[in-house]
Amino acid sequence: MPSLATAFAALALLLAAPSVSLAQNPGDPTAAAQAECAREALSPSQCYGIHNIKHVIVIMQENRSFDTYFGTFPGANGLPRRNGRFAVCVPDPASGRCVRPFHDRHDRNVGGPHGQQAELEDADGARMDGFVAETEGYGNCGGYDPGCRGRCAQGVPACTDVMGYHDGADLPNYWRYARTYVLQDGMFEPNASWSLPEHLFLVSEWSAFCGKPGPPSSCVNSTDEPGLPPDFGRAPPGSPPPNYNWTDLTYLLHRNGVSWRYYVSTGTEPDCANDNATTCAPRTQSSRTPGIWNPLPYFEDVRRDKQLGNIQPIQSFYAAAGAGRLPAVSWVVPNGAVSEHPPARVSVGQSYVTRLIDAVMSGPQWKSTAIFVSWDDWGGFYDHVPPPAVDQNGYGLRVPGLVISPYARRGVVDHQILSHDAYVKFVEDDFLGGERLDPNADGRWDPRPDVREALPVLGDLRRDFDFSRKPSRPMLLSATPKTDLVP
Repeated sequence: MPSLATAFAALALLLAAPSVSLAQNPGDPTAAAQAECAREALSPSQCYGIHNIKHVIVIMQENRSFDTYFGTFPGANGLPRRNGRFAVCVPDPASGRCVRPFHDRHDRNVGGPHGQQAELEDADGARMDGFVAETEGYGNCGGYDPGCRGRCAQGVPACTDVMGYHDGADLPNYWRYARTYVLQDGMFEPNASWSLPEHLFLVSEWSAFCGKPGPPSSCVNSTDEPGLPPDFGRAPPGSPPPNYNWTDLTYLLHRNGVSWRYYVSTGTEPDCANDNATTCAPRTQSSRTPGIWNPLPYFEDVRRDKQLGNIQPIQSFYAAAGAGRLPAVSWVVPNGAVSEHPPARVSVGQSYVTRLIDAVMSGPQWKSTAIFVSWDDWGGFYDHVPPPAVDQNGYGLRVPGLVISPYARRGVVDHQILSHDAYVKFVEDDFLGGERLDPNADGRWDPRPDVREALPVLGDLRRDFDFSRKPSRPMLLSATPKTDLVP
């Protein structure tokens, strides 16, 4: 008969054991798994079927609001109409009138300021009427600085560019993906700010300033000016490289033996060639250059885990897709020319994204892949939906979201409230047994305000899939489609 001490030890082990998760028992509908399905209101197919996805790819483009790309898409929460005309009209202080949304067929757009203050002014207390005024309120400048308004001062085009939208004739491939797979009209930028904080959220669910190397607890919440790369125009001259000491998703992936890559397109990046510049003349970008769109080299845990080699050029993505060697998790970021970040051409960005998707669809791993396409922030362009306030950091304004997969539901508009946090949640549910980027559980405590993936408002990407049916065949599209866009 076991001793009393042995019995207590066994009881302690039982109580300390982790609860059964769907990832640990993907095909076993245990009581714990059934309870989780019930809490999430997910079907058994959605709960257990997520593990049909062996490869998650996040393609992140730049600076477009939902309304500017899909505001007239059938069935979506797009530009409001009344009696056959647009029901919204945004004040234009320069003319004393207001500006309604209009069809803008230009391949190059200007956009507007898209920093933290610009987001507040554009949203204007949920009135969503500050877009034109905010664009007119900034002096002319160039480059990628989020305070810039491009060529607006020259009137090429006018400041009202931010009220323009594109339609299916302008964006045939993007709209074809939306009609065939899933379009998300409730996708919000996770933070109410610009590209660098967004790309930090994309990989870590937080944006902060850490003054020097040290423990994650030393970092301070910041979504306006986290640690800036020293070659970016807003960084003080002579600034040292930033220290991102807090935990990012790659830490959990590496600890659990889950493969990942961060693919960077060679070309230009939104940093400055001149360290003393006040505006940004783009410099050369590659997988070896840390920057606004490539922040992982500045993360302490990436360096400590010797994972810098996982940041690779875009050519490696095409090779992996063709050879059937895609990692479990991929992030793909553009260069300036293919980014769609004004003044980059919309058509060039659409072609680039099409080539990425075609490479996956043509490869042997299509049947086990989920591709998520989105845009990092709104770029100053109009959107009519006020973002939900979830904490001191966001959400930011609405951006487009697409789900492309052989298991994606067919021709569906997903109205869930989502942010890019949902990508992290999906990866964690698929590969990490539901483990979260929780500073209270990962042994690397930091003062982030919340665990973003666990917020009740956040929808579940599993609802965008139907794992009960046979996976669909690839849909290869031309990378040079006929478009109504004009130079």
